[in-house]
Amino acid sequence: MIHMIFCSTLAFLSVRVFNLVEPVSMSRELYLSSVVPIGALYSFSLWLSNSAYIYLSVSFIQMLKALMPVAVYSIGILFKKDSFKTDTMANMLSISVGVAIAAYGEAKFDSWGVFLQLGAVGFEATRLVMIQILLTSKGITLNPITSLYYVAPCCLVFLFVPWVFVEFPVLRDTSSFHFDFVIFGTNSLCAFALNLAVFLLVGKTSALTMNVAGVVKDWLLIAFSWSVIKDTVTPVNLFGYGLAFLGVAYYNHSKLQALKAKEAQKKTQQADEEAGRLLEEREGGDGLGKKSDSQN
Repeated sequence: MIHMIFCSTLAFLSVRVFNLVEPVSMSRELYLSSVVPIGALYSFSLWLSNSAYIYLSVSFIQMLKALMPVAVYSIGILFKKDSFKTDTMANMLSISVGVAIAAYGEAKFDSWGVFLQLGAVGFEATRLVMIQILLTSKGITLNPITSLYYVAPCCLVFLFVPWVFVEFPVLRDTSSFHFDFVIFGTNSLCAFALNLAVFLLVGKTSALTMNVAGVVKDWLLIAFSWSVIKDTVTPVNLFGYGLAFLGVAYYNHSKLQALKAKEAQKKTQQADEEAGRLLEEREGGDGLGKKSDSQN
């Protein structure tokens, strides 16, 4: 919730005050019908994923997050945004098996924590599919800064309601709690800097590069939690996550190949259209030349 307050403020300043990013034209009806549901899903994803850290280790949570492509693909099929393909589904199953093996080898397995994290993955996957259905299909594309500008205030409201009933009574009754502006301030600044970095990275490279960087980040987090936080990472954990990692890597590779094929087809089509247009112009010119000769 603190992140949303901070990010909403900085996004507003970036868009409305400093004009660093152009806002997207959006009506009230479109905001209520498209952005509000996305904000609600995002808030539930944040709520559940943050809660999971109470019960599970950092390394195991990163392993469970490898299920994201499985969830996105499955929900995409459910909402008819993706078509069922046997090879893709086999790839999804290999990722699921890898995560299951990692879960089997987890030293501090907690079923409630796993339920929370899987719920967070489900909400986040639904949010990503809803962005395609509610925004992209209507020709609206939001970069990370404009996404924060529109979604963060809405998400703040959805997080504020459960906070009032769940966490605020505890904080009110716990007199030892003191708001640390340095800790929460630098933490929030990192959250906004992450979105800005994503915006710049995707702008200079591609979304696939972002996915690959995300996989590297997961491995670094697992190494960090093992070496610094002293989380227990078993060989079975690593074997299972390694299997899931290969599945995710193959999935990203397949998406890249499909994207390249689509771009090549688009270029070929443009070249054919250009050749056809030039041929028509040449034939038209020849026709005029012959007509002029016959008149002479």
